[in-house]
Amino acid sequence: MEQAEKKTSSISVRNLVEFILRSGDLDNRRLSGAQKDAMLAGGRIHRKIQKRMGAGYQAEVFLRHQESEPEEGLTLLVEGRADGIFEEDGQWYIDEIKGMYADVARFSEPFPLHLAQAMCYGYFYCCDHELEQIGIQLTYCSLETEEIKRFRSQHTRAELCQWFQGVIGEYFKWARYQYRHREARDQSIRGLEFPFPYRAGQRDLVVSVYRAISRKKRLFIQAPTGIGKTLSAIFPAVKAVGEEKGDKIFYLTAKTVTRTVAEEAFRILRSLGLTFTSVTITAKEKLCFLEKPECNPDACPYAKGHFDRVNGAVFEMLRNEQEITREKILEYAKRHRVCPFEFCLDISNWTDGIICDYNYVFDPNVRLKRYFAEGNKGEYLFLVDEAHNLVPRAREMYSASLWKEDFLKIRRLIKGRSPALEQGLLKCNRLLLQMKREQEGWKLLEDVTPLAAAVMGVFSEMERFLEEEPEFADRDLVLDFYFCLRDFLYVYERLDGHYRIYGEASGTDSYLVRLFCVNPAKNLSECMDQGASTILFSATLLPIRYYKTLLSGQEEDYAVYANSPFPEEKRLLMVAEDVSSRYTRRNASEYRKVAEYIRAMTGARQGNYMVFFPSYQYMEQVEACFDEEPLEADLLIQGQGMGEEERQEFLREFEKERPRSLAAFCVMGGVFSEGIDLKEERLIGVAVVGTGLPMVCTEQEVLKGYFEETEQAGFDFAYQYPGMNKVLQAAGRVIRTMEDEGVILLLDDRFLRREYLDLFPREWERFLRVNRGNVGQCLKDFWEEREKATACP
Repeated sequence: MEQAEKKTSSISVRNLVEFILRSGDLDNRRLSGAQKDAMLAGGRIHRKIQKRMGAGYQAEVFLRHQESEPEEGLTLLVEGRADGIFEEDGQWYIDEIKGMYADVARFSEPFPLHLAQAMCYGYFYCCDHELEQIGIQLTYCSLETEEIKRFRSQHTRAELCQWFQGVIGEYFKWARYQYRHREARDQSIRGLEFPFPYRAGQRDLVVSVYRAISRKKRLFIQAPTGIGKTLSAIFPAVKAVGEEKGDKIFYLTAKTVTRTVAEEAFRILRSLGLTFTSVTITAKEKLCFLEKPECNPDACPYAKGHFDRVNGAVFEMLRNEQEITREKILEYAKRHRVCPFEFCLDISNWTDGIICDYNYVFDPNVRLKRYFAEGNKGEYLFLVDEAHNLVPRAREMYSASLWKEDFLKIRRLIKGRSPALEQGLLKCNRLLLQMKREQEGWKLLEDVTPLAAAVMGVFSEMERFLEEEPEFADRDLVLDFYFCLRDFLYVYERLDGHYRIYGEASGTDSYLVRLFCVNPAKNLSECMDQGASTILFSATLLPIRYYKTLLSGQEEDYAVYANSPFPEEKRLLMVAEDVSSRYTRRNASEYRKVAEYIRAMTGARQGNYMVFFPSYQYMEQVEACFDEEPLEADLLIQGQGMGEEERQEFLREFEKERPRSLAAFCVMGGVFSEGIDLKEERLIGVAVVGTGLPMVCTEQEVLKGYFEETEQAGFDFAYQYPGMNKVLQAAGRVIRTMEDEGVILLLDDRFLRREYLDLFPREWERFLRVNRGNVGQCLKDFWEEREKATACP
């Protein structure tokens, strides 16, 4: 890239004014977050207003302005789209349109940041067309009633120039930092080498990631645990950033433990000379200095004056730190007296990498609007770790539910405070009651337009109520319901063929209406399209067609299957032919068979073992089998609803020296079936009871019906594939590093069917078919061979 191009940076009008002109307190009581969501949902209103303005009205006009800075010779491009430009009585106007879930008639003046955006566009238009004066119009429209309120002001070009120079002058300090940092970063990347000798298949993985990023494609990677997926994704992504093929890396995870692995990967590369800033975004609840987050100046001293101090805190952090962890965030936030969570988000604007949960890119309620609002795009590289988890998470993100009983509950809480809101809540309850009477159990619904219209009325009235009543008993419950209504309206606007709507009655009073996103591919794909490339990787992305269908919807997306680097002789895979966990065969005889297999596995060699069961009830039945003839091993039982400390105590049991084996009983798909790393002697065997099929319930049956209709594979998509993923995850606990060795015992004869064998990963191609008569000898032979191999390397 030419030096002049390197000295040019760009920023959107919205980001510029929000960053430089913000001031005062952080206060979530103003519902500004909801207003932003309303603005995002207001595209339909924008188009409607623009069309009404007539043929002379220019809609969505792209404007760009360039300013230079003498110290470094930097050039800054500020750009954005004006909602409208029109001429009236010889006067040109910039029109900024904002759709709001609010009573716009009550607005007495425009929001300062909205006005600032319009003033930027006004100045740019004056410069481009040599105008000495221009009008600014702020158009606010209620998304519920479509009522419009406008504010107009006149500004000279000289006045706008002076104002804009003040804004841009403050920003150039940040532009200089960014330029100098990127120069140092790119220089460090040029000589960066992969930090370790490549394992078998790892170099091909690195090349595949780099190629996909270079071609701005998506890539699905099926790779066994231990091949080094994290570093194999991060290293080529960093190299691509240094070659201007990407601007920022988002490392997306589902669990805290994988975030730690990503931090370590960046740390390793920095130890080799890499200059690269990264921030780990932690949930607000885990960052807040208060016991319970209350983001307003009355409850939190860090919220008072937050915006007056936060930019200084960010600048100090960037000058001093490259690895910005939770601990660093808390240290600097306390020193500068700013909200640590909002501080963390602001830091992310300037870092090269962001390590965070899926939510911050994909969830419409949580996603980082500073990057993704209003369809904004960037040269972002999305690295999606443990991508199999994104399917259920995304379904939840893009679905929404309403419960009939909640409307009556909220009506009781606000009784006597707002007659209009009470009436709206009562209307919604009546509609839901009518729907409930028309069905028994659950039922697919064709349309919920009358309900959505009534909910929109309640939502608007509730926003007015919450603005007028900033403090009252149970406000938190009312606010939670408010956000529930917001989610419902957002999802309702997105309903298409990837959704199913159903109602479900339970008991005498309870009734649920759910907008269920059965296939989240379209929603996820829209998010991925806001970046340059997406790499999705996991040890369990099988079958790949299933994950392509649900995560991108694009059959042409690249896919790579990385072979396992582990010596096959270090692992024994066995499939039992004489036991089954299917519901029709759940009886004392089958439980005793499972107990016999556990006894054989734990008795073949002293060590730590895990046994994964299909449910707590099944686990208890097998545990009871050892009452008469105790197991010659220490039993460790996963409890229901274990807290963080209880989970850590459970895992610490695997560190202890003990005179006999440890058998840890766990539930498949639970907290211990993935995301834990018990290496070498800490775990030498896993038994998996059953095929992991989800419980039959309304949602699974809705999924089954949908995919039977669209893919002719309803049972596969709703039950078999998700179940097999849980099996693979549980079995994957035993082999974690090149030094590991161990046994995997699959306890269900259904694994011997062709439809299940086809789902086995390549490294499971060879297995032993066992029964209770020969399993003990198979285990004995394997461990004897391992002892010989260890004795004679």
